Amino acid sequence: MQLTMTVNGEEVTAEIEGRLLLVHFLRDHLALTGTHWGCDTSNCGACAVWLDGEPVKSCTVLTAMAAGHEVRTVEGLEQFGELDAIQRGFMECHGLQCGFCTPGMLMTARALLDLNPSPSEQEIREAISGQICRCTGYATIVRSVQWAAAEEAGARTSIIDAGTP
Repeated sequence: MQLTMTVNGEEVTAEIEGRLLLVHFLRDHLALTGTHWGCDTSNCGACAVWLDGEPVKSCTVLTAMAAGHEVRTVEGLEQFGELDAIQRGFMECHGLQCGFCTPGMLMTARALLDLNPSPSEQEIREAISGQICRCTGYATIVRSVQWAAAEEAGARTSIIDAGTP
């Protein structure tokens, strides 16, 4: 079957099998290997991407279901050569060790900050509860999200202070 979707802001048209999972389409057909394929049961969350702005586990979404929709992967977080605040937070606060869960964590955390720019520790832990990290113990991941929230709040404050709406 042929389908068209938007991936990281670019329209993509491809011929696929109807049973192809979105995670495999992204990795194998589009070479967007930042989306990790982990458990294949939707338990680990390493494959999280956005579908029309909502985080989904791409190992449970058929590519055909994404036809006509917008998909955003971890590669789409970087904009205009600048890393997203959540990516910088993970670097600054050592929010990763092996890095396997990181793409899903980044996508989930970015979605949280878009909905709640100042989440509590409990809200962060709840938001990432569908992601499994076998390395960090989550403390550095939580700090990374807090760092990103503070960084963005500071940037918003600077914009307000400069008189820019």
